[in-house]
Amino acid sequence: RKTKDARESVYRCPRVLCLPRGENILWQANTEVDTRFVTMLRAATSSVAKRAILGSSRGAPKCVAAPRAMAFHASSRQEEEAKDAVAPVESKGGLFGTGLSEWFALPIGMTAAVPIIKFDWYVINEETQLAAVFVAFCVALYTQGGDAIYKTLDEKAQTLLKEHNEAEDKVIEALTQKLDYLKADSGMVEDFQAINQIREEAYVDLNAAGAIKPQHDFKVQVERALAMIAQEEANVTEKTKIALMQEATAYVTDQFTSTKALKKAALDSAIATIKGTATSGADPVQAAFVKFFQDKAADAKASSDDSEEAAQRAALIAKINGVAKGEGFFFEFGEDGKPKMTV
Repeated sequence: RKTKDARESVYRCPRVLCLPRGENILWQANTEVDTRFVTMLRAATSSVAKRAILGSSRGAPKCVAAPRAMAFHASSRQEEEAKDAVAPVESKGGLFGTGLSEWFALPIGMTAAVPIIKFDWYVINEETQLAAVFVAFCVALYTQGGDAIYKTLDEKAQTLLKEHNEAEDKVIEALTQKLDYLKADSGMVEDFQAINQIREEAYVDLNAAGAIKPQHDFKVQVERALAMIAQEEANVTEKTKIALMQEATAYVTDQFTSTKALKKAALDSAIATIKGTATSGADPVQAAFVKFFQDKAADAKASSDDSEEAAQRAALIAKINGVAKGEGFFFEFGEDGKPKMTV
């Protein structure tokens, strides 16, 4: 008992304990034996626990049998898994891999526990109680909540995997579209060569047309100027006719209203026309108009004043030059009425 109490006091206090010589030697020998046995016992216990866990995992839920963490990937994993696959090591199973039933561990443990506890090779204290409580907690958590924890983690893993696969599908679709675009653009060089050839041909045609286009434009401009001149002459002629008719009418009216003989002749001619006894050439009114126009023609022929014609021509030239400048004609008319090139 003294040896036991001394040994316990040494366990509790790190200071050196002075004992009688004989007891000190015995205590040292027992301490060395205890230390070696405890070390062997811990190694054996750890090995037994590992074997028991591996053996019990055969009937365990699937959540414990997850071999490794899920690894996300960006391509097919079939070839990688085939490469990473390792040939399974055959095991006899049973107790310590000997093929014996695992139940033999129970009598062996009970038989070994008697001397271990008897000779205090393993002291049952608060640490043992704490370990037992922790093991009980682990067993309860494993048996009662293992499936729930597994389902939670597996659901999250499946969600992450689904999102990752969707992202991969989008990336693959985008790369496929890009590949289609690149395939469609494979003939880009030939297309640009054809475009350049068409452009060169178009330039040749434009140059050929450019040599003719100024002539065509000049023809159109000359026709436009001639049309303007013809229209202006027609307008002047019409105005002159109206003016002459108004002047002739006024002259003849004045002659017949001021001369009694012309009045009597006009009245007789009108009565004869109504009766139908009039002869051709006997109309005094017509004769008066004819005489007026003959006199007017003779006066114009004898007159050398061309100021009216010059004014009309100047107005026409100014009008044509205004149009030519506004529309960019290649020519214009001088004061003498002759066209001059401006380009």
